[in-house]
Amino acid sequence: MPLTTFAYWSRSSLLLGVLLLGVFPRAVFAQNQSSSPSVQIVNPTPPPSSSIYTLEGGKRLMDEAAAAVKSQNYAVAARKLLEARTVMNQLSNFYQSLNSSFLGIDTAAADSNRRRALEAAQLRDEATFQLALVYRANNQPELAVPLLVEIIRSQNPTRELGQRAYQQLLELGFVDVPFPRTGAIPAGTPAASPPPATSANPQPRQ
Repeated sequence: MPLTTFAYWSRSSLLLGVLLLGVFPRAVFAQNQSSSPSVQIVNPTPPPSSSIYTLEGGKRLMDEAAAAVKSQNYAVAARKLLEARTVMNQLSNFYQSLNSSFLGIDTAAADSNRRRALEAAQLRDEATFQLALVYRANNQPELAVPLLVEIIRSQNPTRELGQRAYQQLLELGFVDVPFPRTGAIPAGTPAASPPPATSANPQPRQ
C-alpha cells in the first residue's frame, strides 16, 4: 500500500473515532436522561416566625434553655442562653438604629422600632440573668459575676431585674451592702427613686 494511501486512511480512521466518541457519549447521556425521572430539589424558605433572628425566636431559645435546666443539662442551657442573648442584643441595636433613622420622618415607624428595641433589650437582659444563674449552679461564679454587673448597669438598680441581679452578687459575697435597704438612709444620701420611663428602660449595647 502506498504511504500516501496509508496516511489518508489513518487520518480517516482517526476522524471517525473522534466523531464516534463525541456522538456516543451524548447519545448514552440523552438516553439516561430520558429514562431517569425529573427531580427538582426545592429548599423551602421557613417563615419568619420559625427563625431565631426574631423576638419570638429569642423567647423560644429561652424556653428551650429552661427545659434544659430542669433536666440539669447546664451545657445545653448555657449554649441556648448565650445564643438568645447575642441575637437579642443584635436585634436591639438594629431596631434602635431604625428608630433613629425614622425620627422626624415617620413617628409611627420610629415608635414601633423603639418599642421593639426595648423589648429585645429586655429579653437580652433576662437571658443574661438566666445565664448567670446557670453559671452559678454549675459552680462558675467567675463567669456569673460579670453578667450580673452588666445587668445592673443596663437595667438600673431600682428595677426588679436589676435588684435580683444585685441580690445574686450579695449571695456570692461580691458585694456586702444589701439593696434596697429598709433602714435609715445616711444623711446627705438621696433616697433611691424610680427614674423616668425613658431612662429606666434597658439600654441597647454594642
